[in-house]
Amino acid sequence: MSNKNFGRRAFIKSTGIVAAGALLSPSLSSAGGRAVPGGGQRAAVLGGSPVRTKAWPGWPIWNKDTDEKLVVDDLRSGVWSRASLVTQFEQEWGAFVGTKRCLTVVNGTNALIASLLQMGIGGGDEVIVPPYTFIATVAAVLATGAMPVFVDTDVATWQIDPGKIEAKITSKTRAIIPVHILGLPADMHRIMAIAKKHDLFVIEDACQAHGAEIGHQRVGSFGHAGCFSFQNSKNLAIGEGGAITSNDEKFMDRCYSYHNYGNPYGSVVGQVNAGTLIAGNKLRLTEYQAAIGLGQLKRLSAETDKRNENAAYLRSKIGKIQGIIPYTLTDNVTKAAFHLFPFRYNKEGFKGLSRAAFLKALNAEGIPCSEGYAPLNKMPYLQNAFESKNYRKMYAAADLDLRAFNERNDCPLNDKLCNEEAVWFYQSMLLAERRDMDDIVNAIEKIHANAEKIKTSGK
Repeated sequence: MSNKNFGRRAFIKSTGIVAAGALLSPSLSSAGGRAVPGGGQRAAVLGGSPVRTKAWPGWPIWNKDTDEKLVVDDLRSGVWSRASLVTQFEQEWGAFVGTKRCLTVVNGTNALIASLLQMGIGGGDEVIVPPYTFIATVAAVLATGAMPVFVDTDVATWQIDPGKIEAKITSKTRAIIPVHILGLPADMHRIMAIAKKHDLFVIEDACQAHGAEIGHQRVGSFGHAGCFSFQNSKNLAIGEGGAITSNDEKFMDRCYSYHNYGNPYGSVVGQVNAGTLIAGNKLRLTEYQAAIGLGQLKRLSAETDKRNENAAYLRSKIGKIQGIIPYTLTDNVTKAAFHLFPFRYNKEGFKGLSRAAFLKALNAEGIPCSEGYAPLNKMPYLQNAFESKNYRKMYAAADLDLRAFNERNDCPLNDKLCNEEAVWFYQSMLLAERRDMDDIVNAIEKIHANAEKIKTSGK
């Protein structure tokens, strides 16, 4: 299986499917689809038996007995637009995150856009972002007319490097968007200190980090706002959906007004019968989406704990294999979300075997994996935005010179991470049992032992 352009969501769909080419051999029949330890050491990509043919846990999880009644009752009621179930989900999600307020919206991207807009960010402003994230983070900045400024990745933690943020702050900088990418928390204590020093807004992109904690405080409650996604792949899956969390009452009133066409709400008031007050949008969640979310929320904490337990075990095992460099959690992290399980691959520890060949071999062993993101600061969408009428009206030609922009936003460590090192496992794999983690370990060890043969075979 080629992993080039094998995106996160396509990768996610593959995790419940046995890797292509994995055949059930007699040596596997007594192990329930799992190879007998010490069985054939020939790599599956070279024609040997795969370590695993058993399917991994699927995602999302739906429990008919516990999840359906609320959804079906709502469908039968005919009350489908925003009402009491949405309000209930907002209250429960806000309590889960640990903030005074929560507002649901149609997706995580629009949670980011609404937050930026209601902080007054727009054309001519700069917003600091990481290059190792999903496109939505930067798409939200561009949607406001602001300019993204990329800060290189701390490859040990996979997060924005707080030690490099201040060098990118200018008189135009208005906000920082730290992204708790892969469900591993960014260093919020250092980032909040920098923001306070320079009077900047902080919007946490926690779209992949449901339930992650720093010092037992959940992400999404550190910044001026936290943004979450409930898209189908996320650790709390609704299909589509998002949320904004904050302790700032007036900010949340503005967000609520914005998500409902700009109509009056809370402190967003005008003269009687004045009508719509701010330029808004329609981003309301439906009742049946909230019903799905309430069902998923009941399991989230237990699922998060299991992911953490299996991730810690897996990390301890694969970290002993030459050429495998596990993630490092930022100081004071008490829990990660593990939307993805990442590690860095060093081909020199595998006899010079390329990452692409390693991924192909790992998939052949029945272990779904991906190379992850491409560098977000080097994609064509930036030129498209800079050539738009709005950007040409708002910015000087020098600001929109893509070559100069690329030089200013060079992120060499992130380039190496994306192009040579990154490997992902998906979160539902961590919902399997501990013995299933051994399949992953055994597969990597098997490829390590066969690395020279795989490389010379050209497979």
